[in-house]
Amino acid sequence: MSARDSGDAAERSSTREIVLARLRTARDAGNPATPVVVTREFATTGRLAPGSAAVLERLDETLTDYRATVYRVGSEAGVADAVAGVLAQAGSIVVPPGLPGEWLTGYRGDVRRDGPPLSVDELDAVDAVVTGAAVAIADTGTFVLSSAASDQGRRAITLVPDHHVCVIHAADVVCSVPEAIARLDPSSPLTFVSGPSATSDIELDRVEGVHGPRRLDVVLVGP
Repeated sequence: MSARDSGDAAERSSTREIVLARLRTARDAGNPATPVVVTREFATTGRLAPGSAAVLERLDETLTDYRATVYRVGSEAGVADAVAGVLAQAGSIVVPPGLPGEWLTGYRGDVRRDGPPLSVDELDAVDAVVTGAAVAIADTGTFVLSSAASDQGRRAITLVPDHHVCVIHAADVVCSVPEAIARLDPSSPLTFVSGPSATSDIELDRVEGVHGPRRLDVVLVGP
């Protein structure tokens, strides 16, 4: 090994030790992770006003492009009928512990609340899951689930069942990704959903349901 190579190796080793030492110091001190800070300018870049009729139309359009089925209801009073209609063929469902009971008053099948947490086998045995959403992004056809929210629950309950029904309110619909990020708490696990679970092979043959529900229905509450 030349003197130059030896010097480079020593420098890399020294740098590595410095980085590891800093990580150990941060771990031992119990320092919390640096929070994500979103500036006001970054968070207000949407073209359409949050919750407006125009932003709901945009969300409807992009969700449909992702092969989700959207059901529009004008107010909270219409949610139960919409959910019951979507779940007409479902014999059993799982819901987060805090899902509003009034959303399920029209459903006649078996309702299982995920509290205490159900096993994977138990989740696999139900026909569908019903949740709320933390926020929805109109431009990308995406909604976000927060595990800290009582009406959204653990990530597992929305990945194992084959059918996901999500209720989204107009007040929680924004236009852009930056607007959505500004509303979210990064300290809890977040799941971003854009249409039914799907993947494509090298021939671009689309297969749905590989990594999650193969069917996605959205009940959109607003004008």
